[in-house]
Amino acid sequence: MIVLGLNTAFSSMEAALVRDGDVLADAREHLPRGQERRLPGLVAELCASAGMTLSDLDRIGVVTGPGSFTGLRIGVAYARGLALVTNAAAIGITSLEAAVPQGMEGTVLACLAAQRRPPDQTWWVQGIAEGQGIADVREVPYADLSAMLAGFHAPIFMDGAEALGDLASKLDLRPLHPSAITAALKASVFDPAAHPPTPVYARAPDAALPAAKD
Repeated sequence: MIVLGLNTAFSSMEAALVRDGDVLADAREHLPRGQERRLPGLVAELCASAGMTLSDLDRIGVVTGPGSFTGLRIGVAYARGLALVTNAAAIGITSLEAAVPQGMEGTVLACLAAQRRPPDQTWWVQGIAEGQGIADVREVPYADLSAMLAGFHAPIFMDGAEALGDLASKLDLRPLHPSAITAALKASVFDPAAHPPTPVYARAPDAALPAAKD
């Protein structure tokens, strides 16, 4: 099975090709803007470097967030469009699932920093069991997260852990790095019906629809 992994949820754009669990090629470009123009070319170059074409793809794994609103829309829209023209299944992997290595056994917690400025720090949190999310992603403030982690013994994949102070030394903390490679590896085993390529927006939009006129 040949799987394309995509991660446009952050300021760096990533793509990876995996065949039967082996990484064939991967690429990463720091591109805070213009991902929609560069992504098709990056994927074409990646396929060429691996000696294949888009028609060889069996699945497309795309990181669905949380992350950059614009980046998520770009990645998901591209994955959906590519799925339509190639008949490859498009599969959504949350940013937190894409940060926990494939093959990680047991239940772990993934925490991605959201609001970083004190005193309003928050994290996007998701429990991950056998590599897959066991609940929806939710945003948790510092006070709730620190209470949640007190006495926590399972591995925690987390960024922004320095905010935990002395509590951090009592936890099994691991670095959190969502990646296109992990997205591709997980897309090869995830059930497409249970993991649709739908953006995960952890907050409701700020804009409000105009009131209906009488």
